[in-house]
Amino acid sequence: MEMKKELEMKKELEAERRIPSREEFKKVMDERFSPEIHARLSSGRIGIAGLGGLGSNIAVMLARSGIGCLHLVDFDYVDLSNLNRQAYRVEHLGRAKTEALKGELMQINPYLEIKTDMVKITAENAVDIFSEDQIVCEAFDVPENKAMLVNALLGHRPDVAVIAGSGMAGYGSGNSIQTRRICKNLYLCGDGITDAGEGTGLMSGRVSICAGHQANMAVRLLLGENEI
Repeated sequence: MEMKKELEMKKELEAERRIPSREEFKKVMDERFSPEIHARLSSGRIGIAGLGGLGSNIAVMLARSGIGCLHLVDFDYVDLSNLNRQAYRVEHLGRAKTEALKGELMQINPYLEIKTDMVKITAENAVDIFSEDQIVCEAFDVPENKAMLVNALLGHRPDVAVIAGSGMAGYGSGNSIQTRRICKNLYLCGDGITDAGEGTGLMSGRVSICAGHQANMAVRLLLGENEI
């Protein structure tokens, strides 16, 4: 009798762990958004430059939104200082951010197409790295690197949209973080002011709000909404 109960419990656990089929995922997303919207999102391809507080959270939000392909680019490894605001866990310490984040995203949607590049992005290679992506979310820490990526992509790829982040440090009002359209293919999310410093470090709340603005703008662009 005890053996039978153990077998039944084991079967129940295995059933709970069963990975839903691709068709089941599609059905849920179709019902949640509509077949038309899900079809447009699932055909989207978005690059994410930098997988820190902005980039890792952007990736999670886009994976949950049903984006078909995410291109993750970063050369760094997960360390303890990342855990206060980035989408990593203790078990990821020491691992490449590209692979750690890919594993997390596959737990959200095992049918998501993910491309990873563990490389440092420069003015010389940026265009080639993101050559297949419709939209690129800039998620660097250093202002000079942000400007480099924007200038490299918009200077050589008039067809790509860049969504950048600027100003999300500290614990000030989240309402000051906004999305602005700077020019035809450049959108800027953040308050445009706050930098990380003593007493105004990067904290999860405001970083996540800014990441949400970037992810939401990417979704809107895929759905044909270009204006703010």
